[in-house]
Amino acid sequence: MERIKRKKGKSRIAFPEDYCVVDIETTGLSPEECEIIEIAAVRYRNGEKTAFFNTLIRPHSAIAPFITELTGITNDMVKDAPEIDTAIKDFYDFAGNDMLMGYNVNFDINFLYDNLLRCHGICLSNDFVDVLRFARKVLTMLPDRRQTTVAAYYGIEITGAHRAAKDCEICNACYLRLRDEMRRQSEN
Repeated sequence: MERIKRKKGKSRIAFPEDYCVVDIETTGLSPEECEIIEIAAVRYRNGEKTAFFNTLIRPHSAIAPFITELTGITNDMVKDAPEIDTAIKDFYDFAGNDMLMGYNVNFDINFLYDNLLRCHGICLSNDFVDVLRFARKVLTMLPDRRQTTVAAYYGIEITGAHRAAKDCEICNACYLRLRDEMRRQSEN
């Protein structure tokens, strides 16, 4: 499959008060070859959670045991879920023009972008903030900057990680801690 030249929004280094945290679960790592099996998004206004979107998605291929073990999402769970064309449009309508936020969010954006373009001819052009970039800048002493490692460092509960809705919650908690730490550092 030929590579898509994406005309997506810009990656921003910003501390927005109004944003939409997004996370997806997929059948693998390649947006060109793998499928989205779950999308979650949480809207925040002035730092307060105001709306929530979550859907499983029925893939065209069976979910591999490795993915089920990682996410807890089974083939049985998705058998009656909407297909990607419906789910991706529902997500797009939910996100609107919001600044998107996520952890290693480029991964999620690329999957969302490619599926929205393929299914509806729409480019996902929302600007986005990658919380991983903040962790790389602030938490250089950690052995890695995986979301669960950063969450554990801050004492954030990670039970249920690798499900999209829980990962949105973890991401937002990490964002708030990292934002506050970066603001403290800039004051000193």
